[in-house]
Amino acid sequence: MNRVLPATRVHLITWPTLLAWPWGILLTSFVFNLVLFTGIGDDIEGGPQTGGLVSVYIVTMVSAGQSITQFFPFSLGLSVTRRTFYAAVSLLLLGESLLFGVMLYLCKLVERATDGWGISMGFFAPSFLNSDNPVLQILIYMVPFLVLGFFGIFAALVMKRWGISGLYVLSISLLSLLGLPAVLITWQGWWLAVGRWFGDQSALTLFAGWPALLALLLAGAGLLTIRRATT
Repeated sequence: MNRVLPATRVHLITWPTLLAWPWGILLTSFVFNLVLFTGIGDDIEGGPQTGGLVSVYIVTMVSAGQSITQFFPFSLGLSVTRRTFYAAVSLLLLGESLLFGVMLYLCKLVERATDGWGISMGFFAPSFLNSDNPVLQILIYMVPFLVLGFFGIFAALVMKRWGISGLYVLSISLLSLLGLPAVLITWQGWWLAVGRWFGDQSALTLFAGWPALLALLLAGAGLLTIRRATT
């Protein structure tokens, strides 16, 4: 751990960027949604529920990938081992995910106190993400950051290890992983059953439980890949 913390501090050189870009883009998405639904919110039963929150997750994924492309060669030049570097990146992602989860929860409290910004809008807490337990709510916000962050790290390491061809293979693999089950479900007529299964799951299970397992798999895949990654 005494080697991991100094390696982590290297990444904190750009801490304003780590905070400014995700939250700047999230704020932009929020303003656009607020302006849009202020005009048409009364026509939506139960108030508008938006997906604008996903923007902060996408930017965090890109930022996690950039932590590899920007700091991996530099860290190895400072005689930081691959294992230590990966532990530092993972620790930073964990701390960032927790911080963002808490910040989103605070935004949810403001949204609830203002009755959805005066128009019953669910931006920070759309109905499908809601939990009345503060700890569980933070987990629901936090775990998807880990999933997308580790995916961004893994994708960047794939590019470091195999170049652009590796990214193409990864993209094809992902399309197959998502597309083949969709074809099978369509062929067997299982979409109603699949929809019922998802509907029976709690927000905690869908956004924290299963994704936590996926985050562990992606973290393990990244650890295996970085062993052979080159600068």
